[in-house]
Formats: sequence, C-alpha cells, structure tokens
Amino acid sequence: MNFELNDDHLSVQELCRDFAKKYIAPTIQENDRAHKFDPTLLDKMADADILGICIPEKYGGAGMDYISLGLACEELEYIDASARVVLSVHIGLNSLTLLSYGNQFQKEKYLEPQAKGEKISTFGLTEPNAGSDVVGIQTTAVKKGDKYILNGEKMWISLADVADNFLIFAWTDQDKKKRRDHSGISCFIVEKSFPGVTTGSIHGKLGVRAGNTGWISMQDVEVPSENLFGKEGEGFGIAMFCLEQGRYTVAAGSTGLIKASLDASVEYSQTRKTFERPISEHQLVKQMIANMSAGYEYSRLLWLKAGWMRNQGIRSTRETAMAKWIACREAEKAASDAVQVHGAYGFSDEYPVERFFRNSKGAAIYEGSREIQTLMQADYALGLRQDRPRKINLPVWPFGDDI
Repeated sequence: MNFELNDDHLSVQELCRDFAKKYIAPTIQENDRAHKFDPTLLDKMADADILGICIPEKYGGAGMDYISLGLACEELEYIDASARVVLSVHIGLNSLTLLSYGNQFQKEKYLEPQAKGEKISTFGLTEPNAGSDVVGIQTTAVKKGDKYILNGEKMWISLADVADNFLIFAWTDQDKKKRRDHSGISCFIVEKSFPGVTTGSIHGKLGVRAGNTGWISMQDVEVPSENLFGKEGEGFGIAMFCLEQGRYTVAAGSTGLIKASLDASVEYSQTRKTFERPISEHQLVKQMIANMSAGYEYSRLLWLKAGWMRNQGIRSTRETAMAKWIACREAEKAASDAVQVHGAYGFSDEYPVERFFRNSKGAAIYEGSREIQTLMQADYALGLRQDRPRKINLPVWPFGDDI
C-alpha cells in the first residue's frame, strides 16, 4: 500500500488549489454573507475538467483515479465547503453511480454531458420526514404503459435548484411500502425539464451558505421506462452505493477543512500577542494546534486508504465510512478550536474560521449522520456486519475500454 502522490496526483492537487484560490477565495466571504450560490462557478469547474475528474475519457471525463477525486475535494473545501459539495453530489452521488450501474443508453444520454459539465446532476433520497430512515420515504412511482408516474417531495437536496438531472428514489411496490420492505424501492433518472417537476431553494441555513440547497417536488411526473435506473426493487442497494461514493468525497473534503483550520490557527497564533508573548507560545494553544495537526494526518490517511482500495477494485464500505466518521468529527473539533484560538475575532466572519465552524456541522449530518457511522463501525467490530464480496462495482483504475 503506497500513499505517495504521483505526478498526476500532484498536478491535480496544484490545479484544484490554484482554482480555489482564483475563483472561490476572492468572493467567498461576500457570497457566504449573502447566502448566494454563484452558478458561474460550475462553468469554470467544467472548463477545468473538475466536474468529470474521475470519469473515464470514454464518457467525456478527465480519466483520473479516485485518489485524484479525493485531492480535488480536499483542496476545494480548504477554501469553502460549498465548492466541494458540488463534487459530492454531481460526481459522488450521481455520476459515479451512473458509471457503475447505468446501461449504455443512460451513460451516453446522461453521463457524458455530466462529465463534460454540460449538465449538472444531483441525488434525491431525503424527504421532509425521511433521512437516515430510508424506508420512511413516501415518494411513489406507478407504472402506466411505457411510463412511470412519480409523485412526492425531496428535501435538503444539494444543487436542487441548479441541477438538470436527478437520481430519484421511489416506492414501486405499494404492498412492500406498507411492510417497510426496502426491496420495493426503485431508482429513476428524472430531468428537471419533465412536466410536473418544480424546485426551490432553502434559506436560513447554518452553514454552506454559498451553496445551493433546496427541495424537489414531483406531481404526476411522467418518466420514460428507459429512465428506470437498474431494475425495479434495486433502489435501496443503489442508494447505499451512492451514499458510499458521497461519503468518500465528504471525508476528503472534511480533511481539507481541518487543514484550513490548522493553517489559519498557526498564522494567527504567531502574530497575536498576549502577556507580551505570541499566543503560539502558550501551552494550551499549542495543545489545540497539535490536536488539529494529528486530526489532519490520520483523517487523510483514512481517506487515502479508501481511495487506494477503490483504485484496486476492493470494496471499501467499512473504510470509507470510517474515514467519513473520523474526518467529520475531527473537522468539527478543529474548527471549534480554531475559533477558540482566534478568541473574539473567531466569533466574527472577519476571519474564515467562523465560516469553517458553521460549515463543519453539516458534514456530521449528511451522507450518513455521525450516529449512523458510529453504529456501522460498532457492528463491524462486533461481527454483526461484513462486507461481502470485497470486489465492487466501481471500475478498476486504470480504466479499460470494457466499462
């Protein structure tokens, strides 16, 4: 197992670092204050080949590996979580799933324009009364001739008011819905342009204010049968696969937030003086900085391990969940300590650590809450949960022509 970054990885890291500094950093404070999502960022990400970074060139992507995706997420969230969220939903939750489960028609119609950034995609599972309890969703899909009629509402959907294509999960078997049998859930590719689809944005969020988060409403939406994703009844398994890809991007992104909190604290502590000494010389400040440094190192190793396993075609559900759990936990701690290091100034958005603190909370909730991740790791340790088979659906790097 070798975690040394190769030349391609270093190039991706530099590309995304420069991109974030040039296109995100100059306006992030203003956009965060205004709760404003900048849609031009998507075009810039597409031009830089970031929106298809780990999608094979055959389908219009950059053809990089899964480590490259993680590095992109880490560098973007170093500046702000809102940019990393784009990769989490567009690539992690949607495009990688299309690559792994989509048929040729679906890959050509949806994956290729998504990888090129011509179309933006997202994922619709959560509902007003259903989050971690997946079988609690109420959206239904009824087969009528060569179409499915979808009715329901999705909530807390990143890019809901921006995306062109959605992966939507709905009950196709009403009897199984009554029994809460998840084998009655199916998945569909739904276009925003379909009649009956409406979207809106959610305002008043604690964090990720420069990102778009919203809702999707479907009223008698006719979806062609060829847009059934997988087979009827496979929706739950597909949703779990989607979430695993999303967790990987969140883990890497949260690691970037830890590093941002650390760097900001180091810089501030070396210039701020109390009792005629830089606060970096005070032991309890050193303790907070040391904890941030350690949190960054082992969070990074965890997501790198999961990425290496993905490149080898080895299932990493446990490892990815562990990386997400630990990185998000450490990001919360690091951001909180960074505010403490900055003192009263940390309580103001004059410094970025205030934004880091708010943003860190979201990742501990979405893509599987910290409580869900804790239970998963306990079940693995107790032998109540196992990953079989160890080979996964994701194509093995380097990508061949048979995908």
